[in-house]
Amino acid sequence: MNGFHIDSAEDEGGRYIGDLRIWGRLMQFILPQRKWVLTAIGLALVITGTSLTWPWLVQVAMDKYILNSALPMDERLHGVASIAALFLFIVLVAFVANFLQVVALEWAGQRIMHALRQNLFSHVIRLNLSFFSAHRVGRLVTRHTNDIQNMYEMFTSVIVTLFNEGIRLAGILAVLLWMNWRLALLLFIMFPLMILTTVWFGNLSREAFRRIRAHLAGINAFLQEAVSGISVIQLFQREDDAYKRALGLNRKFFLAAMYQIKVFGIFVPIIEVTASVSLAVIVWYGGGEVLRNSMTIGVLAAFISYMRLFFQPIRELSQKYTIVQSAMASAERIFQLLDARDYTPALAGSKENPAVKGDITFEGVGFSYVPDRPVLRDISFEVKAGETLALVGATGSGKTSIINLIERFYDPREGRILLDGVEIRERDPRWLREQIGLVMQDIFIIPGSVRENILLDRQMPDHRLNGIVEMSQLSRFVAGMPNGLDTIIGEGGMDLSAGQKQLLAFARVLARDPKILILDEATSNVDTETEILIEQAIGAVMKNRTSIIIAHRLSTIRRASQILVIDHGRIVESGGHEELMEKAGMYYHFQMIQNGISTAHVAEAKAAEA
Repeated sequence: MNGFHIDSAEDEGGRYIGDLRIWGRLMQFILPQRKWVLTAIGLALVITGTSLTWPWLVQVAMDKYILNSALPMDERLHGVASIAALFLFIVLVAFVANFLQVVALEWAGQRIMHALRQNLFSHVIRLNLSFFSAHRVGRLVTRHTNDIQNMYEMFTSVIVTLFNEGIRLAGILAVLLWMNWRLALLLFIMFPLMILTTVWFGNLSREAFRRIRAHLAGINAFLQEAVSGISVIQLFQREDDAYKRALGLNRKFFLAAMYQIKVFGIFVPIIEVTASVSLAVIVWYGGGEVLRNSMTIGVLAAFISYMRLFFQPIRELSQKYTIVQSAMASAERIFQLLDARDYTPALAGSKENPAVKGDITFEGVGFSYVPDRPVLRDISFEVKAGETLALVGATGSGKTSIINLIERFYDPREGRILLDGVEIRERDPRWLREQIGLVMQDIFIIPGSVRENILLDRQMPDHRLNGIVEMSQLSRFVAGMPNGLDTIIGEGGMDLSAGQKQLLAFARVLARDPKILILDEATSNVDTETEILIEQAIGAVMKNRTSIIIAHRLSTIRRASQILVIDHGRIVESGGHEELMEKAGMYYHFQMIQNGISTAHVAEAKAAEA
């Protein structure tokens, strides 16, 4: 691994990336939708123009018609009616512009989030297994669900406000200076307080939302683990313990949310008090100007209306600011995940990928999942094309780690692994895994038909697929299913037994037709009848393939031309079955235990014979 941990920002306050850089990276997803975004900006100008016209119409109506006693009554009434008609027309224009802007931004927001979600998922599924071992599934799911949804809310609801209210603020300032620069300067005196308050609120709100997102991710991770392990929780009667853990996580989330509410609860009243003080100053100074006949009542009324419009965007922006902060915290975590570079790349100057024979060689391989805690030590062996190698050893001895290295789920820290004489790090990992068929003890079933589970998006004529079903000993099971190969299995479909899953895994291998076969405890946890079928399936899939078997059953191990006994990450014995039994070492000990005979009894019998 590269040492990068995506949860670090949640634990350390999220100091990984700044806002400007976040916006810069978001522009990579926004630019392809620039046509719709620019349309929304153009409509924002229309919306702002209509809103700035309303106070001016009030001023004209008051000064020119309502308070102008010099004009005849009919002319005054006609003028007011004209102003009202123009007002209604402007309202209609604003309605249409608002509707079109929302549609444009919703379309752009959906497309942007679609691209971001697909980009994130495509990146995650290519990361190494070591990455998933170090990160909880619930947190990764949160990135794809809650965090993406937060981003969507910002692009749809907040961006509308930013466009409209930002342009409106600039327009109002220009109009106020044009109407009465003295009154405008009095209003600007309040600016430093508003700026300082907004900066203060932004810092506190950002930290609050980082805490909220971190605790929410923790809750999601816990729920995923609790639900997936519900049988264990109930079996060992850990319901109360799980409840207490959930209570603690929810309590932390509650306190973080309340802290954010307190911050917002202080900020909003400050803005309201600032607006009220500004209004009082305008009424005091503007009223004096009206009494001195230096200003008309219409101008004062329009100025007050513009001032109210001026604080309305600030209120709107402050309310949306919480969404922006939440979205920025989510974007921060999304880009942290996108920056994780825990791939398995091929070495520079990789060789072309020729046809595979199947020779596998380990040369002094050492490996550890965690530094300074070696799992494999100086592993060296060779398997010729078409031969079968069996790995035997106690649980935790390192057998599965050898398999993981062959699949390049991990790379060795020492030594080399060769395929047909070429180090596997010089091959494309995707190509390498296409050459290997893996049958594990736990078989993953996708929600779909039997056909889809065997082919896994491959195309194959029915006669070939039926032949594979026959060779993998699945024919009887398929014949007994309601819709044959088109029967839905997995989540929402039929449940398969452990043996049926194993046979399905063999069918998958035959469908891929790899040159290398790996069996990891493929005959465990099945009944005797199913074991016979699995043994027949093993014989079919091992034919003309290099095979590596991890097993304890003697019937499976006997197939191997070479047996390696692994103990604490080292090869302690190697040879054929008869040879190892004659040595009476660790392999002999394993076989005696499997047959229900203790090595002590065997030693006593030999001593008695002597």
